[in-house]
Amino acid sequence: MCGVFGVWAPGEDVAKLTYFGLYALQHRGQESAGISVSNGRQILVYKDMGLVSQVFDENSLGSFSGHLAVGHCRYSTTGASTWHNAQPTFRPTEHGSIALGHNGNLVNTSDLAQLVKDLPSDDGELDIHARDLETSTNDTSLVTALLAHHPDQSLEARALELLPQVRGAFSFVFMNENTLYAARDPEGIRPLVLGRLDRGWVVASEDAALATVGASVVREVEPGELIVIDEDGLRSHHFATPQRKGCVFEYVYLARPDARIAGRSVHEARVEMGRQLAREFPVDADLVIPVPESGTPAASGFALESGIPFGQGFVKNAYVGRTFIQPSQTLRQLGIRLKLNALEHMIRGKRIIVVDDSIVRGNTQRAQVRMLREAGALEVHVRISSPPVKWPCFYGIDFATRAELIANGLDVDEIAHSVGADSLGYISLEGMIQATGQEQSSLCTACFTGDYPIPLPDESKLGKHLLEATLSPTNHGEALPVFNNP
Repeated sequence: MCGVFGVWAPGEDVAKLTYFGLYALQHRGQESAGISVSNGRQILVYKDMGLVSQVFDENSLGSFSGHLAVGHCRYSTTGASTWHNAQPTFRPTEHGSIALGHNGNLVNTSDLAQLVKDLPSDDGELDIHARDLETSTNDTSLVTALLAHHPDQSLEARALELLPQVRGAFSFVFMNENTLYAARDPEGIRPLVLGRLDRGWVVASEDAALATVGASVVREVEPGELIVIDEDGLRSHHFATPQRKGCVFEYVYLARPDARIAGRSVHEARVEMGRQLAREFPVDADLVIPVPESGTPAASGFALESGIPFGQGFVKNAYVGRTFIQPSQTLRQLGIRLKLNALEHMIRGKRIIVVDDSIVRGNTQRAQVRMLREAGALEVHVRISSPPVKWPCFYGIDFATRAELIANGLDVDEIAHSVGADSLGYISLEGMIQATGQEQSSLCTACFTGDYPIPLPDESKLGKHLLEATLSPTNHGEALPVFNNP
C-alpha cells in the first residue's frame, strides 16, 4: 500500500497541492505522513505519525515555499511503524540533498543493506553523519542512501545505474533541489500515474489524486521507466524491460473505486466481481448488504445479477480509521464496536447475503456474522469477491503469516462454520481475473496462488523487522535536520 505524490510546478503552492494529493491517497496508508519541499536551494522535510490531516495544518504548510514537492502516507511493510521510518526519507550531502517516498516492498533489502555498508566513506556527506541520519530500519532508507552517493555523476545517471539492482515492488517518487523523479519497478506491481497541471507536472499513486488537485491524466508511468522533470521539461528513460505483473488486489481492495488501473475502472471491476459471485454462488435470500466501504461495489453487482434487493445493513463510523488506542480487556468483553453497527430494522427476520472483499484471519467476518445474528437475521450467507488468501504478500501488503491465514488450515465449509455463516462462497480465481479486464499473465496473484513473479530470497532475508534485527544504529537521540511536530 502507501501513497506517493510528487509535483513540479513553479508558481504554484506545491505544499498544499501535495497535502490535498495525500488526502486523496489516505486510504493507502494511515500510519504516518510527510512532505518535502524544495525552493531550489534547500529541501525542507516535515513528517509525523498519524493521518495527513493530523500531521499538517495551515501553519506547517505555510512554512513551505518552493516549486517542487514530494509527499507520502505510510502503511508499513518493512520497518516498524515509528517516526524514524516515516517518509519521505531524507539524505543531505555536499552534492545536494535527496528526499524519497516509496510505495511497495523490496525483496533484496539484505543485499541493499550490504551495498550501503560498503559505500566508500561519509566524506561526501555533510558533517551530521548522514548515513545513519534517521536511524531508520526500512528498505526505502537504503535506496535513498544509495541514490545520495553519486560524487562523480548526476542523480539521474546514478538512478539509472541503481534502479536495475533494486528487486521487488516499487513506485518511487523522489527529488533533489531542482528535479522531480518517478520510477516504477519492471513488473509494475504498484500503480503510478503522470498528470499535467497548467504550470507543471504531477505524479501520484492513483489518478484520483490528480483529479483532486485539478491535474489531467497523461498516462501511467510504465513498468521499468524513470521519469525526470525539471526546468528543461520531462524526460523518460527505460532502465529495464517491462514484465507487467500488476497487483490484482489493487482491483479487489487497495485502490479507490474511482481509480483506473491499466485502463480498467476499479469500480467497474468490483461490480463485475459481484456479478460473477452471484453467478458462481447463488442463494435464496431477502437482502444483499455490503461490508462498507470495500464491499459496496461487489454487493451492488451481486444484487444486480441475482435480482435480490440491495440494502444497507451496517452503519460505519466515518471517523474511525486505524485506531492507535486499543480497548482494554473489560471493553473488549463488552463487545465495543468502534467501526460497524448493524441496522436492526433492516436485518431482523431476513435471510441476509453479506458481501466483503476478502477474508484473512477470519476475525472480522466472525464479528460481523455475530452482529447480524444478534440483530435478528434468520440466515447469514457470506460472499467474498476474491479467492481464499493462502500466501503472504512480499510486495507491499502486510498480510499475516501463512500459519495465521484461515484459508490454509480450513476448507471453505470449515471456514463458514468458523465464522458462523450458513454458507460461504469465494469468487473463483478465473472469475476475479476476468472482472479486471486484464490477462492473467499480466497480473500478480501470489497471495491466492503462491506464484511469486519476482523470485524471493531465503526466508531469513525476508520479514517486516528484518533491519531491526540485523542493524544496530548507534546514534539514537541525535538532533535531526528534519522538522516534525512537537
